[in-house]
Amino acid sequence: MRQIQFREALREAMTEEMLKDETIFLMGEEVAAYNGAYKVSQGMLERFGSERVIDTPISEAGFSGLGIGAAMNGLRPIIEFMTFNFSLVAIDQIVNGAAKIHSMSGGQFHVPIVFRGATGNAGMLSSQHSQNFENWYANCPGLKVIVPSNPYDAKGLLKSAIRDDNPVIFMESELMYGDLGEVPEAEYLLPIGKAEVIQQGTDVTLVSFGKMVKVIYEAAAVMAQQGVAVELIDLKTVRPLDLSTIIQSVKKTNRLVIVEEAWPLASIASEIAYQVQKHAFDYLDAPIQKINSLDVPLPYAPTLIEAILPNVSKTVSALKSVLYLD
Repeated sequence: MRQIQFREALREAMTEEMLKDETIFLMGEEVAAYNGAYKVSQGMLERFGSERVIDTPISEAGFSGLGIGAAMNGLRPIIEFMTFNFSLVAIDQIVNGAAKIHSMSGGQFHVPIVFRGATGNAGMLSSQHSQNFENWYANCPGLKVIVPSNPYDAKGLLKSAIRDDNPVIFMESELMYGDLGEVPEAEYLLPIGKAEVIQQGTDVTLVSFGKMVKVIYEAAAVMAQQGVAVELIDLKTVRPLDLSTIIQSVKKTNRLVIVEEAWPLASIASEIAYQVQKHAFDYLDAPIQKINSLDVPLPYAPTLIEAILPNVSKTVSALKSVLYLD
């Protein structure tokens, strides 16, 4: 099977859907003439023209609101944020607008819109450009929140998001756009709200999503050298959250570690820990461990970034802790 980059998988998803449906358009800062800040939309202006690939001013609240209005009137916008750090400027439009219109209109209006762009740490970009808001948006009823970990999932989930009649937050790690992965040429869709057991194991369940999936793969490999069989789960979607897959795994392994890049308070990991202890308490042979970024703004210095973010070493330590190996 061919290998393509994460950014290419996203481009293919948008292109294929736009060829099928003339109501779909892409709008955001630098998406057209500059081919996208991360070159996700490269060549799309030439293919679809300036009425369907639209450069905007630096006005996230403005073009997000415009997109929501377009979605309410029969179009299917894809709104690109250069980074989800900038989506905070438009959070009123997203949370008080897109997420609530279907409910507040008594079902008279659907809002088929995708808000997509880069999320999380991207190296030495300091505090205002290195944040994770997956848990913020997942807290809001009316939104779906997707965080893919590889090109295959990115394409299949983005196509499903574009076809969904509800507002979808689609978050792409800023450090993964160049990642290569196998993606079939034939069309496929992936279901929103379904996690995947990406590695079978019997000794401990290890859960993550987005680029932290790379961390859990490496940690599991380290533990395998010590004879520990780690079961890995990639959430893919954090709202709706596929708790049944996690709980079923914990009932088999009796131990759980969760890795997430966001800050620790009210994180996705916190919700998973609560739900597992509620529904599978009698199956647990050790306290649940979760690994988040430290509770501080991310600094510029690379040594401090390494100390603050989740990593393989911290994950291995947590796995050894729940297995009583440390």
